[in-house]
Amino acid sequence: MPDPQLCSEAEIEELVSRFYTRVRSDETLSPIFNAHVEDWNAHLVKLTAFWSSALRGTRRYRGTPMPVHAALPGLNAELFQHWLRLFNETAAGLPNQALRERATALAQRIAQSLWYGYQMARDPDLISKALIHE
Repeated sequence: MPDPQLCSEAEIEELVSRFYTRVRSDETLSPIFNAHVEDWNAHLVKLTAFWSSALRGTRRYRGTPMPVHAALPGLNAELFQHWLRLFNETAAGLPNQALRERATALAQRIAQSLWYGYQMARDPDLISKALIHE
């Protein structure tokens, strides 16, 4: 559940900045993101609003990420898993333990949801297993 006391907006901005700096230099993910993100500054503002809404309950984000991700060509479970590993590694470096724990748990749910949504949009009869085996 979102909690305005979990962290500050500056901490959200730091998480998003650190993570997407890594994404933009990652040899696996950067070609995908760079092919679809035309204005990184605007995209980072949108991503910060998303995480602020999700973690702090600010309701700053206005958008629908599922159809945007479902429209991307050639994604697979390994890419979603790689994104999640990179996110978890980035979050592990944050000093705020509560933020680390909440952000990584939420990222897992987001990655799983986007992967299921991606599969449903592409071929609902071939839904594979979960990204993360619990």
